[in-house]
Amino acid sequence: MNRPYEPWDPRKYLEYRLFWPYSSGIPGQWMAHQIDTVHWFSGLDYPRSVVANGGIYMWNDGRTNFDTMTAVFDYGDSPEKEPGNGFQVIYSSRQNNSSGGTKEWYFSNGGKLDLDSNIVNNDGGLNERYAGAMGMEPFMLDTFELPKMTAETGANTGSDPLTNLHVKNWMDCVRANNVKTNAPVEAGYNHSIADIMVTAALRTGQRATFDEKKKQVIAGRKVFKY
Repeated sequence: MNRPYEPWDPRKYLEYRLFWPYSSGIPGQWMAHQIDTVHWFSGLDYPRSVVANGGIYMWNDGRTNFDTMTAVFDYGDSPEKEPGNGFQVIYSSRQNNSSGGTKEWYFSNGGKLDLDSNIVNNDGGLNERYAGAMGMEPFMLDTFELPKMTAETGANTGSDPLTNLHVKNWMDCVRANNVKTNAPVEAGYNHSIADIMVTAALRTGQRATFDEKKKQVIAGRKVFKY
């Protein structure tokens, strides 16, 4: 496509995710899945801005993409529409230690949603002590478990139930024109914007934004070419 030509390198062919500019590395390979969930839950298309930092701290094996990174996203409507609205998303990935596995947590002033355990509880919610001090009513979510996902398919794909559901949904769409995919193509477009914004912030050290009219990611004051 628009990537620069290089002489044949079997390692780059096999492990292209480790090498810029043939892959963004962690943002495009892993972060895309979690940020897609943020868009799904919030109904927002992409972040207002992103700042990020990282580096190659352990795997000095010739790769050019970072093995560790942290990005901070700012989400919400335009401040001109509704000042004071919004929320932050923090994404962090490290390849020097796998302790804790993959965690995806969502916090509100009433508690916490843990997508690893599928449990909603009142952890960190607004309790009587702090609510009373601010003249507010307490807000503590009841603890409950999210429904288990099950899939009835005509064949065992050997995958987890969620993957089976997606495959069934896709085949239903192939068979009938009036069935919609679980995730529309716009979802992929939107999380690609977030990925490129993070990559721009990592590569330039500048705060990244997206110009919706021009369809351009801006890092600092320059268009980021990806």
